[in-house]
Amino acid sequence: MTAERHLDRLRPAAARLARFTGRTLRGEWHAIVVDPVRQLARRGLSGLLLAFVAAFGVIFFHDIAQRPTGAMWVTRLGGVKADLPLWLSLLRTPVSLYVPALDLPVWAGITQLFLAFALAELTLGRSRTLAIAYATTLAGTLVARLMIAIGPGWSGLGLPAACGQVLDTGPSAAVVGLFTYLSVVRRAPVVFTLTGGSMVWESIAVPNLAGREHLIAVGSAVVLGLLHGRRARLRALDRSLLPTRTLGPSSTAPTAPTAPTAPTAPTAPTASPALPVTASATVPAPASPHPTAGRTPMTSLER
Repeated sequence: MTAERHLDRLRPAAARLARFTGRTLRGEWHAIVVDPVRQLARRGLSGLLLAFVAAFGVIFFHDIAQRPTGAMWVTRLGGVKADLPLWLSLLRTPVSLYVPALDLPVWAGITQLFLAFALAELTLGRSRTLAIAYATTLAGTLVARLMIAIGPGWSGLGLPAACGQVLDTGPSAAVVGLFTYLSVVRRAPVVFTLTGGSMVWESIAVPNLAGREHLIAVGSAVVLGLLHGRRARLRALDRSLLPTRTLGPSSTAPTAPTAPTAPTAPTAPTASPALPVTASATVPAPASPHPTAGRTPMTSLER
C-alpha cells in the first residue's frame, strides 16, 4: 500500500513534468527550426549572405595559408596574440574571425559556422548577428589578455605567460556566442546545453587558452541575451535613479518684468482716389427750399 501511495503521489508530478517538457521542446522546435525556415522561404538565399561570406572566408584563408608566403600574409592580417600591442590586436580581430585555428579541423568547423550564422541572420538580422559575433570574440580576446597579465594562480583564474605566444584565431568564439545568444533569446534549453554546456565542460577538461575564451564568449552572450529587449526598461530605470530637483516657493527665480510696449503710431488715413474736377463739382449744393422761396415779390397793385 505504501508503494502504491508513493506512485499515486508521483504520477501528477510526472505528468506535469512531461507536459512542461513537451511544451518546451515544441516551442524550441518552432523557434530554432520552423521560424528560420519560414524566413528563408520568404527572403530566399539573400537571407544567408553572412553565412556564405563567413564560410567562403574561412575556406579562402585556409587555402592561402597552405603556402609559406600566404601563411605570412594571413598572420599579418589576422594573426592575434596576447603579447601583441592592444591596438594591433583590435585591428586584426575582425579578420581573425575568418582565419581557421591551427589545431582544429577546418571542414568540420565550417558546418557549425554556416549553421550558426544562418540561424542568427534569419532570426536576428545581419547587423545584430555581426554585433554579437564581434562582441563575443572581442570579449574572449580581451579577457584572455587580462588572465595572462594576472599570471598563474588566483584560484586557477590566471594563465601562464607562455599562452601569450599562442595564435588566437578562428571563428569558434563567434559560433559559440551566436548559438548561446540564440538559445537565451529564443528560450532554447537544448541548444544551450549542446553549445554552452559543452564549452563549459571543455574549459574544465582542457584548461587552455581556447577553452577559456569559449567560456568567456558563453558568459558574454548570456549577458547580452538577458539584456535583449530591455532597453526601454533600462532607460526608465536610469531616469528613476537620477535625482530630481523640486523647486520650492523660495527657490523659484523671479521672472523678469516685461518691457512696456511702445505705443503704436496712428495710421494715416488712406487717400481716396482723385476724381476729375467738373463744373458741377465747384457749384455749392443748393440750400433746402423755404416755404416762401421761389415766389416773386408782389406789386403794389396786387396788394
